[in-house]
Amino acid sequence: MTTYKICLLPGDGIGPEIIAEGCKVLDAVGAKYGASFEYTEAAIGGCAIDEFGTALPDETLAVAKASDAVLLAAVGGPKWDTTDPERPRPEQGLLGIRKGLELYTNLRPVQIFSALSEASTLKPEVIDGVDLMMVRELTGGVYFGMRERFYDEEGAGPNGSNGQRAYDTMEYREYEIDRIARQAFEAARKRRNKVTSVDKANVLESSRLWREIVHAIHDKEYPDVELEDILVDNCAMQLITRPADFDVMVTENMFGDILSDEAAQLTGSLGMLASASLGDSTALYEPSHGSAPDIAGKGIANPLAQILSCEMMLRYSFDMQDAADDIRRAVTAVLDAGWRTGDIADAATPADKVVGTVRMGDLVVENL
Repeated sequence: MTTYKICLLPGDGIGPEIIAEGCKVLDAVGAKYGASFEYTEAAIGGCAIDEFGTALPDETLAVAKASDAVLLAAVGGPKWDTTDPERPRPEQGLLGIRKGLELYTNLRPVQIFSALSEASTLKPEVIDGVDLMMVRELTGGVYFGMRERFYDEEGAGPNGSNGQRAYDTMEYREYEIDRIARQAFEAARKRRNKVTSVDKANVLESSRLWREIVHAIHDKEYPDVELEDILVDNCAMQLITRPADFDVMVTENMFGDILSDEAAQLTGSLGMLASASLGDSTALYEPSHGSAPDIAGKGIANPLAQILSCEMMLRYSFDMQDAADDIRRAVTAVLDAGWRTGDIADAATPADKVVGTVRMGDLVVENL
Protein backbone atom coordinates (compact mmCIF):
# COMPACT_ATOMS: atom_id res chain seq x y z
CA MET A 1 0.00 0.00 0.00
CA THR A 2 1.34 3.41 -1.00
CA THR A 3 1.20 6.13 1.65
CA TYR A 4 0.97 9.79 0.71
CA LYS A 5 1.71 12.59 3.15
CA ILE A 6 -0.78 15.46 2.95
CA CYS A 7 -0.46 18.81 4.71
CA LEU A 8 -3.94 19.96 5.73
CA LEU A 9 -4.62 23.69 5.99
CA PRO A 10 -8.25 24.10 7.15
CA GLY A 11 -7.86 27.86 7.62
CA ASP A 12 -10.83 30.02 8.55
CA GLY A 13 -14.61 30.18 8.30
CA ILE A 14 -16.09 27.09 6.68
CA GLY A 15 -12.60 25.71 6.03
CA PRO A 16 -12.54 23.06 8.79
CA GLU A 17 -16.02 21.81 7.82
CA ILE A 18 -15.33 21.31 4.13
CA ILE A 19 -11.81 19.94 4.47
CA ALA A 20 -13.18 17.18 6.71
CA GLU A 21 -15.40 16.07 3.82
CA GLY A 22 -12.47 16.12 1.44
CA CYS A 23 -10.52 13.82 3.75
CA LYS A 24 -13.56 11.55 4.07
CA VAL A 25 -13.65 11.12 0.30
CA LEU A 26 -9.88 10.60 0.09
CA ASP A 27 -10.06 7.87 2.72
CA ALA A 28 -12.82 6.12 0.77
CA VAL A 29 -10.77 6.33 -2.41
CA GLY A 30 -7.71 5.02 -0.58
CA ALA A 31 -9.61 2.00 0.71
CA LYS A 32 -10.83 1.24 -2.81
CA TYR A 33 -7.51 1.69 -4.60
CA GLY A 34 -5.01 0.44 -2.03
CA ALA A 35 -3.55 3.78 -0.95
CA SER A 36 -3.39 5.53 2.40
CA PHE A 37 -3.22 9.20 3.23
CA GLU A 38 -1.33 10.54 6.22
CA TYR A 39 -2.57 13.96 7.31
CA THR A 40 -0.66 16.65 9.20
CA GLU A 41 -2.69 19.74 10.08
CA ALA A 42 -1.12 23.20 10.21
CA ALA A 43 -2.30 26.80 10.63
CA ILE A 44 -2.67 29.46 7.96
CA GLY A 45 -4.64 32.67 7.53
CA GLY A 46 -6.63 34.36 10.27
CA CYS A 47 -6.41 31.51 12.75
CA ALA A 48 -2.62 31.57 12.36
CA ILE A 49 -2.57 35.33 13.00
CA ASP A 50 -4.53 34.80 16.21
CA GLU A 51 -2.24 32.05 17.46
CA PHE A 52 1.16 32.96 16.04
CA GLY A 53 0.91 36.60 14.99
CA THR A 54 1.56 35.77 11.34
CA ALA A 55 -0.59 34.40 8.51
CA LEU A 56 2.06 31.83 7.57
CA PRO A 57 4.09 30.42 10.48
CA ASP A 58 7.49 28.93 9.63
CA GLU A 59 6.29 25.57 10.95
CA THR A 60 3.40 25.53 8.47
CA LEU A 61 5.71 26.09 5.53
CA ALA A 62 8.08 23.40 6.83
CA VAL A 63 5.24 20.86 7.09
CA ALA A 64 4.06 21.78 3.60
CA LYS A 65 7.51 21.32 2.10
CA ALA A 66 7.86 17.91 3.76
CA SER A 67 4.53 16.68 2.34
CA ASP A 68 3.63 15.06 -0.96
CA ALA A 69 0.80 17.58 -1.45
CA VAL A 70 -1.02 20.37 0.37
CA LEU A 71 -4.80 20.55 0.73
CA LEU A 72 -6.06 24.01 1.69
CA ALA A 73 -9.64 25.05 2.44
CA ALA A 74 -10.11 28.83 2.84
CA VAL A 75 -8.70 31.86 4.64
CA GLY A 76 -9.97 35.25 5.70
CA GLY A 77 -12.91 36.94 7.34
CA PRO A 78 -14.09 40.33 8.60
CA LYS A 79 -12.27 39.82 11.90
CA TRP A 80 -8.95 40.31 10.13
CA ASP A 81 -9.93 42.82 7.44
CA THR A 82 -7.52 45.76 7.46
CA THR A 83 -5.81 48.21 5.15
CA ASP A 84 -3.06 48.86 7.69
CA PRO A 85 0.16 47.68 6.00
CA GLU A 86 1.69 47.05 9.43
CA ARG A 87 -0.94 44.50 10.44
CA PRO A 88 -0.90 40.91 9.09
CA ARG A 89 -3.71 39.85 6.79
CA PRO A 90 -4.92 36.29 6.08
CA GLU A 91 -4.26 36.65 2.35
CA GLN A 92 -0.56 37.03 3.09
CA GLY A 93 -0.63 33.39 4.07
CA LEU A 94 -1.78 32.40 0.58
CA LEU A 95 0.77 34.57 -1.18
CA GLY A 96 3.47 33.39 1.19
CA ILE A 97 2.89 29.68 0.76
CA ARG A 98 2.68 30.04 -3.03
CA LYS A 99 6.02 31.80 -2.98
CA GLY A 100 7.53 29.45 -0.39
CA LEU A 101 6.60 26.36 -2.39
CA GLU A 102 7.48 28.11 -5.68
CA LEU A 103 4.01 27.47 -7.05
CA TYR A 104 4.04 29.45 -10.26
CA THR A 105 1.07 27.86 -12.04
CA ASN A 106 -2.58 27.92 -11.04
CA LEU A 107 -4.92 25.59 -12.91
CA ARG A 108 -8.63 26.24 -12.60
CA PRO A 109 -10.88 23.99 -14.68
CA VAL A 110 -14.29 25.44 -15.51
CA GLN A 111 -16.77 22.78 -16.54
CA ILE A 112 -20.53 22.76 -16.59
CA PHE A 113 -22.27 19.94 -14.72
CA SER A 114 -25.36 19.35 -16.83
CA ALA A 115 -27.54 19.02 -13.74
CA LEU A 116 -26.59 22.58 -12.75
CA SER A 117 -26.91 24.26 -16.13
CA GLU A 118 -29.89 26.28 -14.92
CA ALA A 119 -27.84 27.66 -12.00
CA SER A 120 -25.78 29.90 -14.25
CA THR A 121 -26.91 33.48 -14.78
CA LEU A 122 -26.26 32.99 -18.51
CA LYS A 123 -28.65 31.31 -20.92
CA PRO A 124 -28.20 27.53 -21.23
CA GLU A 125 -27.42 27.81 -24.94
CA VAL A 126 -24.52 30.18 -24.13
CA ILE A 127 -22.85 27.92 -21.58
CA ASP A 128 -23.59 24.65 -23.36
CA GLY A 129 -20.30 22.84 -23.92
CA VAL A 130 -18.19 25.09 -21.67
CA ASP A 131 -15.01 23.22 -20.74
CA LEU A 132 -12.04 25.51 -20.28
CA MET A 133 -8.84 25.55 -18.27
CA MET A 134 -7.58 28.79 -16.76
CA VAL A 135 -3.77 28.80 -16.48
CA ARG A 136 -2.70 31.71 -14.27
CA GLU A 137 0.86 32.76 -13.46
CA LEU A 138 1.11 32.93 -9.66
CA THR A 139 4.40 34.36 -8.47
CA GLY A 140 5.06 37.41 -10.65
CA GLY A 141 3.29 40.58 -11.68
CA VAL A 142 1.87 43.40 -9.63
CA TYR A 143 1.13 41.26 -6.56
CA PHE A 144 4.84 40.66 -6.03
CA GLY A 145 6.30 43.84 -7.51
CA MET A 146 7.76 46.80 -5.65
CA ARG A 147 5.21 49.02 -3.93
CA GLU A 148 5.21 52.11 -1.78
CA ARG A 149 2.93 54.76 -0.31
CA PHE A 150 4.21 58.17 0.74
CA TYR A 151 3.36 61.86 1.04
CA ASP A 152 4.52 64.33 -1.59
CA GLU A 153 3.66 67.80 -2.82
CA GLU A 154 2.22 66.56 -6.10
CA GLY A 155 -0.26 64.42 -4.20
CA ALA A 156 -1.82 67.41 -2.44
CA GLY A 157 -5.51 67.99 -3.10
CA PRO A 158 -7.15 71.22 -4.23
CA ASN A 159 -7.71 72.23 -0.60
CA GLY A 160 -3.96 72.26 -0.01
CA SER A 161 -3.91 69.29 2.36
CA ASN A 162 -1.00 66.89 2.46
CA GLY A 163 -1.17 64.47 -0.43
CA GLN A 164 -0.56 60.78 -0.62
CA ARG A 165 1.02 58.91 -3.50
CA ALA A 166 1.18 55.15 -4.06
CA TYR A 167 2.52 52.81 -6.68
CA ASP A 168 2.54 49.07 -7.41
CA THR A 169 4.92 47.66 -9.99
CA MET A 170 3.93 45.04 -12.55
CA GLU A 171 7.02 43.27 -13.79
CA TYR A 172 7.86 39.95 -15.38
CA ARG A 173 11.08 38.14 -16.11
CA GLU A 174 11.49 36.13 -19.28
CA TYR A 175 11.79 32.79 -17.52
CA GLU A 176 8.53 33.40 -15.61
CA ILE A 177 6.62 33.87 -18.84
CA ASP A 178 8.46 31.01 -20.53
CA ARG A 179 7.52 28.38 -17.96
CA ILE A 180 3.85 29.37 -17.65
CA ALA A 181 3.49 29.40 -21.45
CA ARG A 182 4.88 25.87 -21.64
CA GLN A 183 2.39 24.72 -19.01
CA ALA A 184 -0.45 26.12 -21.12
CA PHE A 185 0.73 24.56 -24.37
CA GLU A 186 1.26 21.18 -22.70
CA ALA A 187 -2.22 21.35 -21.19
CA ALA A 188 -3.73 22.21 -24.57
CA ARG A 189 -2.12 19.18 -26.19
CA LYS A 190 -4.08 17.00 -23.74
CA ARG A 191 -7.31 18.86 -24.43
CA ARG A 192 -8.58 20.54 -27.63
CA ASN A 193 -5.23 21.94 -28.77
CA LYS A 194 -5.99 25.64 -28.47
CA VAL A 195 -4.39 28.34 -26.28
CA THR A 196 -5.74 31.85 -25.77
CA SER A 197 -3.07 34.18 -24.39
CA VAL A 198 -4.49 37.15 -22.48
CA ASP A 199 -2.53 40.39 -22.15
CA LYS A 200 -2.75 44.18 -22.47
CA ALA A 201 -0.05 44.56 -25.10
CA ASN A 202 -1.57 47.73 -26.53
CA VAL A 203 -0.66 49.57 -23.30
CA LEU A 204 1.70 47.64 -21.01
CA GLU A 205 5.37 46.91 -21.71
CA SER A 206 5.18 43.80 -19.52
CA SER A 207 2.38 42.54 -21.77
CA ARG A 208 4.41 43.22 -24.90
CA LEU A 209 7.20 41.07 -23.45
CA TRP A 210 4.59 38.46 -22.51
CA ARG A 211 3.20 38.28 -26.06
CA GLU A 212 6.67 38.17 -27.64
CA ILE A 213 7.83 35.24 -25.50
CA VAL A 214 4.58 33.28 -25.81
CA HIS A 215 4.78 33.51 -29.60
CA ALA A 216 8.47 32.57 -29.70
CA ILE A 217 7.82 29.40 -27.69
CA HIS A 218 4.77 28.56 -29.76
CA ASP A 219 6.49 29.00 -33.12
CA LYS A 220 9.56 27.01 -32.12
CA GLU A 221 8.11 24.19 -30.03
CA TYR A 222 4.30 24.07 -30.27
CA PRO A 223 3.31 24.96 -33.84
CA ASP A 224 0.68 22.20 -33.72
CA VAL A 225 -1.27 24.11 -31.05
CA GLU A 226 -3.60 26.89 -32.18
CA LEU A 227 -2.65 30.20 -30.53
CA GLU A 228 -4.72 33.37 -30.32
CA ASP A 229 -4.02 36.65 -28.52
CA ILE A 230 -6.75 38.60 -26.80
CA LEU A 231 -6.66 41.82 -24.80
CA VAL A 232 -7.84 41.40 -21.23
CA ASP A 233 -10.78 43.80 -21.50
CA ASN A 234 -12.04 42.09 -24.64
CA CYS A 235 -11.50 38.72 -22.99
CA ALA A 236 -13.75 39.72 -20.10
CA MET A 237 -16.52 40.37 -22.62
CA GLN A 238 -15.90 37.27 -24.72
CA LEU A 239 -16.03 35.03 -21.63
CA ILE A 240 -19.64 36.06 -21.27
CA THR A 241 -20.63 36.04 -24.95
CA ARG A 242 -18.82 32.92 -26.24
CA PRO A 243 -17.39 30.94 -23.28
CA ALA A 244 -17.60 27.59 -25.06
CA ASP A 245 -15.05 28.74 -27.66
CA PHE A 246 -12.20 28.77 -25.13
CA ASP A 247 -10.02 25.77 -24.38
CA VAL A 248 -6.86 26.78 -22.45
CA MET A 249 -6.54 30.40 -21.35
CA VAL A 250 -3.14 31.61 -20.09
CA THR A 251 -2.47 34.96 -18.45
CA GLU A 252 -0.46 36.85 -15.87
CA ASN A 253 -1.24 37.01 -12.16
CA MET A 254 -3.67 39.90 -11.70
CA PHE A 255 -5.54 39.38 -14.97
CA GLY A 256 -5.88 35.70 -14.09
CA ASP A 257 -7.16 36.50 -10.60
CA ILE A 258 -9.99 38.59 -12.06
CA LEU A 259 -10.85 36.47 -15.10
CA SER A 260 -10.85 33.16 -13.23
CA ASP A 261 -13.54 34.44 -10.88
CA GLU A 262 -15.55 35.66 -13.85
CA ALA A 263 -15.18 32.27 -15.50
CA ALA A 264 -16.24 30.60 -12.27
CA GLN A 265 -19.57 32.40 -12.39
CA LEU A 266 -20.35 30.61 -15.65
CA THR A 267 -21.08 27.54 -13.53
CA GLY A 268 -23.47 29.43 -11.28
CA SER A 269 -21.54 28.85 -8.05
CA LEU A 270 -17.98 29.25 -6.82
CA GLY A 271 -18.86 26.35 -4.53
CA MET A 272 -18.33 23.96 -7.43
CA LEU A 273 -14.85 24.95 -8.61
CA ALA A 274 -11.53 23.46 -7.59
CA SER A 275 -8.02 24.65 -8.34
CA ALA A 276 -4.45 23.38 -8.35
CA SER A 277 -1.31 25.42 -7.79
CA LEU A 278 1.73 23.70 -9.25
CA GLY A 279 5.47 24.22 -9.27
CA ASP A 280 8.36 21.83 -9.53
CA SER A 281 7.82 20.02 -6.21
CA THR A 282 4.97 20.03 -3.66
CA ALA A 283 1.67 21.21 -5.15
CA LEU A 284 -1.27 22.88 -3.40
CA TYR A 285 -4.97 22.21 -3.99
CA GLU A 286 -7.87 24.39 -2.87
CA PRO A 287 -11.44 25.36 -3.72
CA SER A 288 -11.91 28.61 -5.57
CA HIS A 289 -14.37 30.10 -3.10
CA GLY A 290 -13.71 32.04 0.09
CA SER A 291 -14.17 31.30 3.78
CA ALA A 292 -17.89 32.29 3.90
CA PRO A 293 -17.78 33.40 7.56
CA ASP A 294 -21.52 34.17 7.51
CA ILE A 295 -22.35 30.45 7.33
CA ALA A 296 -19.38 29.04 9.23
CA GLY A 297 -20.37 26.48 11.84
CA LYS A 298 -23.89 26.04 10.45
CA GLY A 299 -23.15 22.81 8.60
CA ILE A 300 -24.61 24.07 5.32
CA ALA A 301 -21.49 24.88 3.30
CA ASN A 302 -21.01 23.18 -0.07
CA PRO A 303 -18.01 20.78 0.17
CA LEU A 304 -17.97 19.81 -3.51
CA ALA A 305 -15.26 22.27 -4.59
CA GLN A 306 -13.06 20.90 -1.81
CA ILE A 307 -13.83 17.34 -2.88
CA LEU A 308 -13.07 18.21 -6.51
CA SER A 309 -9.78 19.71 -5.31
CA CYS A 310 -9.00 16.26 -3.94
CA GLU A 311 -9.76 14.91 -7.41
CA MET A 312 -7.14 17.26 -8.86
CA MET A 313 -4.66 16.19 -6.18
CA LEU A 314 -5.07 12.55 -7.16
CA ARG A 315 -4.68 13.48 -10.81
CA TYR A 316 -1.68 15.81 -10.70
CA SER A 317 0.32 14.82 -7.59
CA PHE A 318 -0.36 11.10 -7.13
CA ASP A 319 -1.06 9.97 -10.71
CA MET A 320 -4.19 8.13 -9.57
CA GLN A 321 -6.21 8.84 -12.71
CA ASP A 322 -8.84 6.12 -12.22
CA ALA A 323 -9.47 7.25 -8.65
CA ALA A 324 -9.77 10.88 -9.81
CA ASP A 325 -12.24 9.83 -12.49
CA ASP A 326 -14.23 7.98 -9.81
CA ILE A 327 -14.60 11.15 -7.74
CA ARG A 328 -15.76 13.11 -10.76
CA ARG A 329 -18.32 10.40 -11.60
CA ALA A 330 -19.51 10.25 -7.99
CA VAL A 331 -20.06 14.01 -7.79
CA THR A 332 -21.88 13.95 -11.13
CA ALA A 333 -24.11 11.10 -9.94
CA VAL A 334 -25.02 12.94 -6.74
CA LEU A 335 -26.00 16.06 -8.69
CA ASP A 336 -27.86 14.08 -11.33
CA ALA A 337 -29.89 12.48 -8.52
CA GLY A 338 -31.03 15.96 -7.51
CA TRP A 339 -29.06 16.42 -4.29
CA ARG A 340 -28.11 20.03 -3.53
CA THR A 341 -26.60 22.19 -0.84
CA GLY A 342 -28.28 25.53 -0.31
CA ASP A 343 -26.01 27.52 -2.63
CA ILE A 344 -26.86 25.40 -5.67
CA ALA A 345 -30.51 24.70 -4.87
CA ASP A 346 -33.24 26.56 -6.70
CA ALA A 347 -36.98 27.00 -6.38
CA ALA A 348 -37.58 23.65 -8.08
CA THR A 349 -35.38 21.68 -5.66
CA PRO A 350 -37.49 19.58 -3.26
CA ALA A 351 -36.83 20.43 0.37
CA ASP A 352 -35.83 16.85 1.16
CA LYS A 353 -33.08 17.06 -1.50
CA VAL A 354 -31.37 20.05 0.12
CA VAL A 355 -28.65 18.69 2.39
CA GLY A 356 -25.86 19.96 4.59
CA THR A 357 -22.10 19.68 4.40
CA VAL A 358 -21.66 16.27 6.05
CA ARG A 359 -24.55 14.63 4.21
CA MET A 360 -23.25 15.85 0.85
CA GLY A 361 -19.86 14.31 1.65
CA ASP A 362 -21.58 11.06 2.65
CA LEU A 363 -23.48 10.96 -0.63
CA VAL A 364 -20.28 11.27 -2.65
CA VAL A 365 -18.70 8.44 -0.64
CA GLU A 366 -21.79 6.27 -1.18
CA ASN A 367 -21.52 6.83 -4.93
CA LEU A 368 -17.86 5.79 -4.95
